[in-house]
Amino acid sequence: MRIHLSIAALALLLLASCGGGSRSGTATTTAPATPVAAAVNLSAKAQVGQKIFFDRSLSASGAMSCASCHDPDHAYGPPNDLSVQLGGPNMNTPGTRAVPSLRYKDVTPPYADLLDNPDGVSVPGPGGGFDWDGRAPTLAEQARFPLLAAHEMANVTAAAFAVKLRKVAYAAQFQQAFGANALADDDGALAFATQALQAFQLEDPSFHPYSSKFDLYAGNKIGGTLTAAEQRGMKVFTDAGRGNCASCHYQGAGLNGSSALFTDFSYEAISVPRNMAIPANQDPAWFDMGVCGPIRTDHLPTAPGAANAFCGMVKAPTLRNVAKRTSFFHNGVMHSLEQVVRFYNTRDTMPQLWYPTVGGTPKATPDADFPTWGLVTTQYVGGTVQKFNDLPAAYRANIDPQMPLDGRAAGSANPMSERDIADLVCFLQTLDDGYQPPATPAKSGTCVD
Repeated sequence: MRIHLSIAALALLLLASCGGGSRSGTATTTAPATPVAAAVNLSAKAQVGQKIFFDRSLSASGAMSCASCHDPDHAYGPPNDLSVQLGGPNMNTPGTRAVPSLRYKDVTPPYADLLDNPDGVSVPGPGGGFDWDGRAPTLAEQARFPLLAAHEMANVTAAAFAVKLRKVAYAAQFQQAFGANALADDDGALAFATQALQAFQLEDPSFHPYSSKFDLYAGNKIGGTLTAAEQRGMKVFTDAGRGNCASCHYQGAGLNGSSALFTDFSYEAISVPRNMAIPANQDPAWFDMGVCGPIRTDHLPTAPGAANAFCGMVKAPTLRNVAKRTSFFHNGVMHSLEQVVRFYNTRDTMPQLWYPTVGGTPKATPDADFPTWGLVTTQYVGGTVQKFNDLPAAYRANIDPQMPLDGRAAGSANPMSERDIADLVCFLQTLDDGYQPPATPAKSGTCVD
């Protein structure tokens, strides 16, 4: 269980430590991100990493770079609403997971089964690491996966990657940064390349700009005044009886000198619906169970169905720039921020809107009050809802029972009201980087009053 912060405690933490997609309308305006500011003084290794990051020639297809999926104009996340991206030698091989943003990774600790929670109160638990399952301990190790993965840049082996790297126009610059013999050995060349990518992500401020409206608010800066709707949304965010978002998306002083990252680096099992748009999910025996595999291999069950407390656990990502995304959760099953919030609000009370129903009779025309914002838009009479259909039954006891996903009975009251939902979305939009205060703030409208 995580401990939430009251709104008063949140304000004190932020002012002390931070000094100085929904498609609904908003009172904010944003400026497009840029790959790298011209004034940034990068080290020699980071300069090489920058070139590698945008270099499509390093892929088997010649058409994919790191930036293809981690687009700087989309907060270093995907530039489209695909659940999984396409890559491989012919750019038509689908992945198995949604692409996360690369922003705000600079203080992420390596994975540990018992990582101290940054809130200083919750008991230690699985946390840290990179990727949805935490299998990479550093940004350099994380970068190795997409360079070699068959459904991404598809070099497959270090040798295949090194052949391409030796041909780049900046090969001499690479050797200046890492040594005259840096390209001589295949494995060494790959290792140096991932170190360069890590240096670029750590040094360039566009990966951690802290340029949102929320940052102005937290720093008590001009332009950071939250609207009435945004303030109400922040209360929903921290309220353990409503949104309870802060229990995992911690926003206080954090690890390694960080602050307001909106993640505690932890892992939770909430069993979002299975995404049948992912080709791998057509195999009924395939389950992506996060920390316990099968992509990560050091926490696998000893046998199919054997007890394993890690099965189903997936990393709680930062919520910074969450409103810029158009695919959500590790399997990209949802495509708007409002839909995500509604899932948290009604997974238990209206599971028929999120999980398939079997054995029921579909209505030719849904009732007038049947919601249209869920994943399931067909109304059924009778039948059984296949709740938690993307986690084997043996591991459903691992599902986190804290609010708002507290396992309450279907048909019972929702934790959040319609106004709570709208206000929470408004608050989450204040976490988007690139905020430019309007010359004349709006006095009424969505996300204002």
